[in-house]
Amino acid sequence: MPIRIPPRHHPDPSEITPQHVWRQRRDLVRAAAAGLALPAAGAAVAQTGKPDMKLAGRPGPFGTMEKPTPYKDVTTYNNFYEFGLDKDDPAKNAGRLRVRPWTVAVEGEVGKPKVFDIDELLKLAPMEERVYRMRCVEGWSMVIPWVGYPLAELIRRVEPTGNAKFIEFHTLADPKQMPGLSSSVIAWPYTEGLRLDEANHPLTLLTFGLYGETLLNQNGAPVRMVVPWKYGFKSGKSIVRIRFVEKQPMTSWVRSAPQEYGFFSNVNPNVDHPRWSQATERRIGEDGFMTRKRATLMFNGYADQVASLYAGMDLKRFY
Repeated sequence: MPIRIPPRHHPDPSEITPQHVWRQRRDLVRAAAAGLALPAAGAAVAQTGKPDMKLAGRPGPFGTMEKPTPYKDVTTYNNFYEFGLDKDDPAKNAGRLRVRPWTVAVEGEVGKPKVFDIDELLKLAPMEERVYRMRCVEGWSMVIPWVGYPLAELIRRVEPTGNAKFIEFHTLADPKQMPGLSSSVIAWPYTEGLRLDEANHPLTLLTFGLYGETLLNQNGAPVRMVVPWKYGFKSGKSIVRIRFVEKQPMTSWVRSAPQEYGFFSNVNPNVDHPRWSQATERRIGEDGFMTRKRATLMFNGYADQVASLYAGMDLKRFY
């Protein structure tokens, strides 16, 4: 009888979410689709100002079966420097962000530039729910059920020209709503970028929700990127502009600290940050103060899907 050897990124049995938990989460998604009140939805409604918005996602491909990080941790332990540098600052300060009205301008090397209203973006393609591992450059990680659709759906509709080689993303920068803009840690607005083939990869998600609810402000409402094989800072939040460009864009962290942050920023345990190792990580929400370290996986466990994008590249040089 043949023995099936699971891939290296296959979770331990103890990490697999129990069936009743998965069913409960599916119930949350169905409830959101029906416009029903959800136990934890009050904060989301208060911050989005859109209590009647329906948000649901069919199960999408590439999701991990690892246990999702508790909702409370996902929504209170955040990096979003526009609202402060400490992990709890975004949850405390992001309530002032107004996410309606909201528009996203798509421009540059495209045949059909357009300014999208957020509600138009929500209806552009069928929503999917994907449970992705997320890894922060600081050494912590989470598993989050995101709701959105592949960015490729938007890219296809705006028809990039032959000159489009990269995509640049801009986060809102409004000092009246974002107290963290008083910090000079990086140049504002926050800018990130992807190669066009990375942006078109089916793992790259244009994201509007998590855990069956609309995004809370501290998680990047009303629309953000999720690129799960890269460090978390590549997944720009509260996006207001998407530019298609010919040359590699100058991103915020590359501009501020090029010796520490590269443009590609793929999760690579073999390339240390100058101030710490990237070989291990701590999963937020596990084991309390005694959270054990786990080995960091190449491309955050998505090597089977994305390694071909970087064939022939020196990933220690192009970090």
